[in-house]
Amino acid sequence: MSLAQEKNADTLKLLVAETRRRLGEISLGGGKKRLEKLAQQGKWSARERVKALLDPGSPSLEIGAFAADGMYEEHGGAPAAGVVVVMGRIHRRLCIVVANDPTVKAGAWFPMTGKKNLRAQEIAMENKVPILYLVDSAGVYLPMQDEIFPDKEHFGRIFRNNAVMSSMGIPQLAAVMGSCVAGGAYLPIMSDEAIIVEGTGSIFLAGSYLVKAAIGEDIDNETLGGADSHTSISGVADYKAKNDEEALKIMRSLVDKQGERAKAGFDRADAIEPAFPAEELYKRMPVDAKPYAMRQLLECLVDADSTLEYKADYGKTLITTYARIDGWAVGIVANERQVVKNAKGEMQIGGVIYSESADKAARFIANCNQKKIPLVFVQDVTGFMVGSRAEHGGIIKDGAKLVNAVANSVVPKFTVIVGHSFGAGNYAMCGKAYDPRLIIAWPTAKLAVMGGEQAAKVLVQIEKARAGVTTPEAEQELLDRIKERYNTQMSPYYAASRLWVDAIVDPVDTRTWLSMGIEAANQAPIERPYNPGVLQT
Repeated sequence: MSLAQEKNADTLKLLVAETRRRLGEISLGGGKKRLEKLAQQGKWSARERVKALLDPGSPSLEIGAFAADGMYEEHGGAPAAGVVVVMGRIHRRLCIVVANDPTVKAGAWFPMTGKKNLRAQEIAMENKVPILYLVDSAGVYLPMQDEIFPDKEHFGRIFRNNAVMSSMGIPQLAAVMGSCVAGGAYLPIMSDEAIIVEGTGSIFLAGSYLVKAAIGEDIDNETLGGADSHTSISGVADYKAKNDEEALKIMRSLVDKQGERAKAGFDRADAIEPAFPAEELYKRMPVDAKPYAMRQLLECLVDADSTLEYKADYGKTLITTYARIDGWAVGIVANERQVVKNAKGEMQIGGVIYSESADKAARFIANCNQKKIPLVFVQDVTGFMVGSRAEHGGIIKDGAKLVNAVANSVVPKFTVIVGHSFGAGNYAMCGKAYDPRLIIAWPTAKLAVMGGEQAAKVLVQIEKARAGVTTPEAEQELLDRIKERYNTQMSPYYAASRLWVDAIVDPVDTRTWLSMGIEAANQAPIERPYNPGVLQT
């Protein structure tokens, strides 16, 4: 290892360590004091509940851990948006688990809580995997009710999805382990089966105080909507548990007895370790945005000797290759970040999508759809080529072909953002708007409409005219201020807090995310043929 590689590896490891440090803080939810208070009530924390539900020692993926990070600070913050979402195995079956965190505003729903719950349901629906709710929530966070209650992608969409998933035959189970009030009371009851914990679980449309105020009835919460009432009188709940532990045992038992379902039939061979260990990524992925060989990253991610590159000598700023990841057959579309020569011997800039690159990738995506091969997009893209030569050569037309192919693809898509994710390149390389089953980012990722330097220079011209900036010193101060704000917004943490990506991951964990993602996708048979619609040739 050269000195430069060693320095790069150390810097990237520090970035990974910072991610872990932040995750450690988030895992405390509302803080140690609230966790201690929860334990005194005889209740487990959200993460303890999830851990007890999943198979011991099996790998799991936490979705949206950074959701709401740095948001709602004026309301005291909402770590992980007050809800823990994990994909993991229960009796070897992949499931999505959604657990309210009662240490964060009593599990109340912020706007990002709703968005995160909808993302969990979206993953369950796309992959047709069971979804399990561990309910302990005070309902909508009232100071922000106008941002969570009435719109299409707000709180009510959760219950609409409950109904739709039921019609799709996707198993839904709920364990009421704390409060379950108002509109939120419908979630467990719209699930297939519901468990309620004695003493701590309660379900009602209105609590005792509101009942007293509304109709004058004097009643306590336990009698109104506790475990005994709902298992022996109303029949709202199906099983009664004496504590959290028993509730989770019942839930595991219910999952254990579910039957096998039809598979999509994606090909999987025996897994082979990559040609180079994943730790090599630390020195191969530059932290300073300098050019590098994308194929050297792929060597650390795919099974050894499994690649077969499609049109290797054409459209060189995009790599299109068949490969295997943990045994799963995949088609990979990846940005090449080196300066390369095209088929005519002309120099092309890495990280930029040219006409021939877009055309090649669109055809490759069609081939993968024809052969039922999942797609993996590895993003480090600064956008499409600009200028008169590119425009006259039809870059918009060829770019549209690629976007069309990505949008209409019926095989599952997965996206890994390792570096830049700028402009229309984000779209063409299957950004969030193009329905990747999972989208993850490395700590080196940057997401924006364009680079910070370029954007700041454009914005400063607008601000100069508006603010009447006249001196070079004032212009530089304005430029620095805009650049700082823009760079903050390019951060992977900014993206993860808004769920533009599902997670920020250690590069060495990338194979696990992709393998489990494809395993989940294999639970959902493809139901329609690939049809790209109208294309200009």
